[in-house]
Amino acid sequence: MNLTSEGSDPNSDLIFVNFNQDCSSLAVGTKKGYKLFSLSAIEKLDKIYEQDNEDICIVERLFSSSLVAVVSLTSPRKLKVCHFKKGTEICNYSYSNSILAVKLNRLRLIVCLEESLYIHNIRDMKVLHTIRDTPPNPVGLCALSINNDNSYLAYPGSNQIGEVQIFDTVNLRAVTMIPAHDNPLAAMSFSSHGEMIATASEKGTVIRVFKVPDGCKIFEFRRGVKRCVQISCLAFSTDGLYLCSSSNTETVHIFKLENTKDKPQEESHGWMDYLSQAVKSSATYLPSQVSDMLKQGRALATARLPNSGLKNICALSMIQKMPRLLVASQDGFLYIYNMDPVEGGECTLLKQHKLDGSLECIQNEESSVHHDGPLVQPGGVASYANTVRQHDDGSPDSSPDPMHHGNLGDRATGNNPLTNDLERLRLDDDNEFPPMTHKND
Repeated sequence: MNLTSEGSDPNSDLIFVNFNQDCSSLAVGTKKGYKLFSLSAIEKLDKIYEQDNEDICIVERLFSSSLVAVVSLTSPRKLKVCHFKKGTEICNYSYSNSILAVKLNRLRLIVCLEESLYIHNIRDMKVLHTIRDTPPNPVGLCALSINNDNSYLAYPGSNQIGEVQIFDTVNLRAVTMIPAHDNPLAAMSFSSHGEMIATASEKGTVIRVFKVPDGCKIFEFRRGVKRCVQISCLAFSTDGLYLCSSSNTETVHIFKLENTKDKPQEESHGWMDYLSQAVKSSATYLPSQVSDMLKQGRALATARLPNSGLKNICALSMIQKMPRLLVASQDGFLYIYNMDPVEGGECTLLKQHKLDGSLECIQNEESSVHHDGPLVQPGGVASYANTVRQHDDGSPDSSPDPMHHGNLGDRATGNNPLTNDLERLRLDDDNEFPPMTHKND
């Protein structure tokens, strides 16, 4: 979530906030630098790293590795790829226009400009392909699948209607175009396996889920009928069974991805059950717009935010073996909700933390006693954040020889001052926390 287009709040330093690919950590960019927090527990935000020497408008971490990609407000056309544990810059690239978004998986790094996209090989940061002359995309809307076998990139195919272009970043070819909505796209997100993509338009009332790569619509949900709703985030759960949606209203919706034909048939026990069946049976005789509305799914669960009219992002994650809804808001707080994956209903607010990492924390009084088990493991086991902070406390790296500048014309100009640091990351080494796997080409 990039807040540079939302106007400057003199009372807030917050510029950017985002979850990493598996929701194990949170990255926060501010007017003073950036911070990384662990999301392994709900009782506090455990700070992993902090840098405080420039204004950061984009910071993206690659899973739980030490690789981060950062862009500053001072140099919005320059991308830096850094090894935060060592405090070193691996390489940097400059582009013809301001960088609006950066996406990473274990194979590719994507840089999104307003009318072009650059696909880098994350192993050596070479530009593999450039998608030019894309429709104007002023907010940098795009999505990258985190799955190596389905490493798809999605971006708007039009700024007039909701077309989704799907591009294969491994074989470097266009895959399909999905006519998702009648209005321009506002949000989209891949499932963790890269086999589904969820989309929403600027109208904000309907959310659709399509199969990838064939583009068949498999789910359709109605968020509501309220006008002028701006959906800012869509996010799947890791298992692909749930989808959450946040907007500029105070309500966050959670939908369950299940086909009605897969549901067990329940016996009708009352007048409302009979009426519901009658309405469904008569849907075939109604106008198509009414019929489609009756077939649209409704939210399984909802969560209530304290404020409306603000931009926010949401995620579904397992924390301490329990399903949680996480919402990071423009108001400077991270909200953590408990979620009932079976019954749904209203989600319970468990904790809210300040995104600046200060210890001030407000806990929902009703949830002060809950049945999630101990929040801290016995025996003084070191936390993940402390492990990361202590892992690379050895002697500082010696100054490497500078690399030559690779001039790519009007594309990107790169500088790799640390030629071996991408290899030093050892993406498939168990010493990375947690261990990561990388499929070699």
